[in-house]
Amino acid sequence: MQWHLQQKQTATQRKRALSSARHFFLLCCASAFLTACASKPPATAFDRTVTHALPATDNTPLRAALQPLEAAHPGESGFRVLSSGTDALQMRIALARAATKTLDMQYYIAKEDTTGKLLLGAALYAADHGVRVRMLVDDLNFKDIDQVMAGLNSHKNIEIRVFNPFGSAHQGVFERTTNLFTQIGHFTRRMHNKAMIADNQLAIVGGRNLGDEYFSASEVLQFRDIDVLAAGPITADVSASFDDYWNSSLAYPLGVLNKQTFEPKELDQTRDDLRKHWRTNADPYNAKPLNATPLAAQIAGRQLGLTWAQAEFKVDDPEKIEKPSPDYISPPMQRLGELMKDAHKDFLIVSPYFVPHDAGVKTLGELTHRGVRVAILTNSLAATDAVAVQAGYSPFRVPLLKQGVELYEFRPRQETPPAGFAGSQSRASLHAKTYVIDRRILVIGSMNLDPRSAHLNTELALVIHSPPLAAQVADIFQRAIGPEESYHVTLADEAQLTYLRSIGAPPSLLVWTDVENGTRRSYIFDPQAGLYRNLLTGLFSLLPVNAEL
Repeated sequence: MQWHLQQKQTATQRKRALSSARHFFLLCCASAFLTACASKPPATAFDRTVTHALPATDNTPLRAALQPLEAAHPGESGFRVLSSGTDALQMRIALARAATKTLDMQYYIAKEDTTGKLLLGAALYAADHGVRVRMLVDDLNFKDIDQVMAGLNSHKNIEIRVFNPFGSAHQGVFERTTNLFTQIGHFTRRMHNKAMIADNQLAIVGGRNLGDEYFSASEVLQFRDIDVLAAGPITADVSASFDDYWNSSLAYPLGVLNKQTFEPKELDQTRDDLRKHWRTNADPYNAKPLNATPLAAQIAGRQLGLTWAQAEFKVDDPEKIEKPSPDYISPPMQRLGELMKDAHKDFLIVSPYFVPHDAGVKTLGELTHRGVRVAILTNSLAATDAVAVQAGYSPFRVPLLKQGVELYEFRPRQETPPAGFAGSQSRASLHAKTYVIDRRILVIGSMNLDPRSAHLNTELALVIHSPPLAAQVADIFQRAIGPEESYHVTLADEAQLTYLRSIGAPPSLLVWTDVENGTRRSYIFDPQAGLYRNLLTGLFSLLPVNAEL
């Protein structure tokens, strides 16, 4: 076995770095608390119309196409897994083109980058054809709501709202930073839901936000993610949840926060710019379905590849953020816990941000002790885009392994052709949130297994009772944990410990193994993470932030 020993970090380096970081953190806090922040009135205090989803019984091409299928599958809804970034982008654009009356979008992040503008252009196309477009975006990424969205918001058929604002477009960096520290409880609670709904008939839910990195379109970062297209009765539940958030007291009209004004000619310019962007980028970024066979025709011709099954939609109430309570129990998390405890054969977990705490280790251990295979795929320190979370996760690796849990960490570089989670030569990071129980039940949505999803963020999840779909995602899981895609984390055995002692290397309770160019490699420290990420992890482990991870 070839050993790749990473350089041991000196105590002096760690102490200096941690000391400097602590001083900087305290200075930021002191500066921020010097300024008091006036709280905003509720969104209901502004001129804001209460609107609702289109009735599911309204006549639309999508409704007409789905009715025969729903009649043939009473009590069931249709689903299609979107495992590649290209499929996910194409389906969203096709969904926007399929809408004839309403198009609703709810996202934690919505960027005005290459794919973001393609999607915004598709939404504008729908609005120009009489479709009512509602878009709800969390405020944490308000900086990305720039000229295009503000311009689209002036369209008579488009309205954009911002959820739980702690700053606004006309505030400076200092004001927003001050708000962050003086309203930390308000700031840390975010709307993490992701959904897109056409005519209350078709919906896409899952882990993807709107941005190049989610659709295999970024040259820097590629998030491996999974969504699901849902058709039929379950869509009404997704729409009802959207309405709850859209009409909540934390959903502010964009015009209240963004003071830009737009003349009709400026909207025309935005339209021209988006059309030009489409002509330039649609083919290179595989957005062609906007000009392909309409979804209604694909459904009617049984060409969409829908799998029909019984399903449940579980979602947090906006009051989780509006009126936080320590007694609140998250419906998506609660349902996953119930299903997990009923597992008989295996429980497969894909959670990029995974912080189980002692209670989670105990629960998973109870499963393994009665013969259930528990396998977890999460990000490695080198792959994660949230180093702080690693500080919350890493102390539980050894306890999990001692309980018999299989542990895999996603590699930051992938060498295989695009398939499922794998693909680009850019830095890769896991972002999917999927759970498979006994290859019979698939849970997919926005929810990670961490305290943030349980107690702070609002989340949603589809519970699909379908052996074919569960098996499909289980197969993707098996490919993703292969040694070319992920590190297998195990406890060091006695032979490995003896070898380390013989060469004077520091003892390590953990061993990471992978395969590169056909060669098996092993590590005794977090592979490929580097000094900076290791120091940051050490810093966050010293801060009292466990409840925020």
